[in-house]
Amino acid sequence: MTRQRRASAIRRLPKSAWFAVVALAVLVSSAGGIVLGTSPDADAAPTARPSATASRSAEATPEATPEASTSPTRSPAATATPSAPAVAPEPGTAAALLETLPVKGRAPKTGYEREAQYGTAWIDVDRNGCDTRNDILARDLTEIDRPAGCRVLSGTLDDPYTGSTIDFVRGNTTSTAVQIDHVVALVDSWQKGAQRLSQAERVALANDPLNLFAVDGHTNAQKGGSDAASWLPPQKAFRCEYVAHQVSVKAAYHLWVTQAEHDAIAGVLAVCPGQVAYTSTLAAAASASPDADAGDPDDPDAETVTYANCDAVRTAGAAPIRTGDPGYSRKLDRDGDGVGCE
Repeated sequence: MTRQRRASAIRRLPKSAWFAVVALAVLVSSAGGIVLGTSPDADAAPTARPSATASRSAEATPEATPEASTSPTRSPAATATPSAPAVAPEPGTAAALLETLPVKGRAPKTGYEREAQYGTAWIDVDRNGCDTRNDILARDLTEIDRPAGCRVLSGTLDDPYTGSTIDFVRGNTTSTAVQIDHVVALVDSWQKGAQRLSQAERVALANDPLNLFAVDGHTNAQKGGSDAASWLPPQKAFRCEYVAHQVSVKAAYHLWVTQAEHDAIAGVLAVCPGQVAYTSTLAAAASASPDADAGDPDDPDAETVTYANCDAVRTAGAAPIRTGDPGYSRKLDRDGDGVGCE
């Protein structure tokens, strides 16, 4: 049948039959769509489009993503960079000497008396005819006026503690502008081992040039008896040398440091690891000599040398008598310069 005849036949159908034909066409079309939409792989499940709720849930839960679920969690220890091994300080440096000092707690201050335990300030320990204060002034000041060869009457100090310049003039109201500081304060030494030293060793410690600096009087008063844990020179450029002197003095006189003091000194020396340590010839000499009034330690029956007065000293041929000499006592040394019966 030709296309025109089919179309004409369909138009001649009753109205009810026409609706039946249309319904049948729709049904066949729907069935064909189902057949055409079916995947040729019968075992594969169709891919479902996730709902909006499921998408938001996945975004809010990072653990649900393949990357989060398959990557192992690394512990902080696994990611930490290993620290570099500690480098031993070079021999001869203050840092190396620091590690030889015992670390202990501070002993009580009980029994400390400046003159009784460390001798009169200042004495002539090197026996050059001048007391220690004038020796240190002459060493640390420039443009000094010293007409008599001993007493420093004036000079200029480049203060190592503050970096300031101080004009020194001897006098009742002016001398205190420049003071002689014990780098290891005497009270600090007393609490860290000096109680076990002999009198001669303590006198040497108080007058050892290694332990002394001419400095600004006000700054010295601020320091007082502090150690490195509680006080350092305001001028940072001098701190390495300052703590190197402290370490060297404590090593020479067999003193100890507290843990806080050790750590403070180590912190300073960390920026100057090549800072050298110093030695003290005065400490070695003092430790080799028994106390002036102690007698012979190997002979407990030996008599202690004593003199009633300077006439007795002169009669014995011991004048002038100095600190450390057998029989020396403060009553023979009226001016307290360490030399009696002059």
